[in-house]
Amino acid sequence: MQNSIHLLRSRRFLPLFATQFLGAFNDSLYKQAVVLFVTYQLYSDAAREAQFSAIAQALFILPFFILSAISGQLADITDKARVIRWVKTAEIGIMAVGAAGLMLQNVTLMLAAVLGMGVHSTFFGPIKYALLPQHLQPDEVLGGTGLVEAGTYLAILGGTVVAGFISGDPRAVGVAVLALATLGWFSGRQVPPAPPASESREKLDWHLLRASARLVRATMHVRRLFLAILSISFFWTIGAVIIIVFPPLVKNVLGANEAVASMFIAIFSIGIAVGSVAINRLLKSQVSARFAPASVLAMAVFVLLLRYVALSWDKHGVTELTTLGGFLHHPLAALMILALLGVAIAGGMFVVPLYAFLTTTVEKTETARVVAANNIVNSGAMVIGAVLAYALTALGIAATGQLVLIAAMCVVSAGLAWKLHRACDQDRKP
Repeated sequence: MQNSIHLLRSRRFLPLFATQFLGAFNDSLYKQAVVLFVTYQLYSDAAREAQFSAIAQALFILPFFILSAISGQLADITDKARVIRWVKTAEIGIMAVGAAGLMLQNVTLMLAAVLGMGVHSTFFGPIKYALLPQHLQPDEVLGGTGLVEAGTYLAILGGTVVAGFISGDPRAVGVAVLALATLGWFSGRQVPPAPPASESREKLDWHLLRASARLVRATMHVRRLFLAILSISFFWTIGAVIIIVFPPLVKNVLGANEAVASMFIAIFSIGIAVGSVAINRLLKSQVSARFAPASVLAMAVFVLLLRYVALSWDKHGVTELTTLGGFLHHPLAALMILALLGVAIAGGMFVVPLYAFLTTTVEKTETARVVAANNIVNSGAMVIGAVLAYALTALGIAATGQLVLIAAMCVVSAGLAWKLHRACDQDRKP
């Protein structure tokens, strides 16, 4: 930690960190508030609620799949600080639409804002990672990446908690998201200039499918990048299934209300933040995948522990939806929280070094495009995870059964991470 905390006092890093934190907080606050508002204020039908959640998730992911190639090109041939200013200006307009949707109780406008935030994140994503090796020293990149990831998940936690308190008041949500967008615009303007690492006369390829295919093809032929992106994508496939499994697990298996579901997200966010920072300490600021296989195997163990606790839960007499207080007084609550924290901490320790690896393996002129290619593959993997979870649910496989699938996928991720570690070792040999 002593190798990275000092970055929070540096203008090379603090404005970017603050801008990312505010954006993630705003994104989490708005999406969670919309889901809670629609679920508890507008709809009273489980099928319609599930459909809305699925549509919202798809709309948010879609821009990553379609526009990541453009965003990566733009970030590599344009001053990244300038792109940040464009993106944060757009966020104010997007949140104005979102606030209007909530206050008018217009689902179409709400979904339009969710789609807009997906576009916002698509263009900001490559910037935040590509800026780090440009503004930081080589031995600071892993620490900076860990701080960004930890800050992001703490922001998600904060947004989730605040949404739980104010989701019933659309005006309060509207004021909050517009204020956060404005603060993000101010912090974005403080990010130091980050011009392209070399002069480039390359023009944007606006053919979306061709640009995406060419970007992924140009990146994935490098074995180390191929393995890193595949490992990260498997992780986000697991993440997509976990996100889908949590609500039915909380409601139908644990017999708990929406406050407990929000607490699950909060615990998960805290755990990933802890794991993101802890791995920097273990690696001593060295970018390496050597702990990745063990981390994701530990994640599998905690997933199985989560399943064991869930299967044992109803033996203690939960028969109807219980409040947060009732959940915490359950005899197995502490073990459930431990399992959740274990899954999240191990996940953070697994994925953070891989993101740092992406940005330090290639030339600085190509980092944004590599992150964009990763985003394309990740978004496709998340869609596959969502479809897989939907299909398993349709086949009658309960949430606890799907946890077995998640554990098995962790084992596959461990195999990919081990191959990546071996490939890096071979490249370092004289």
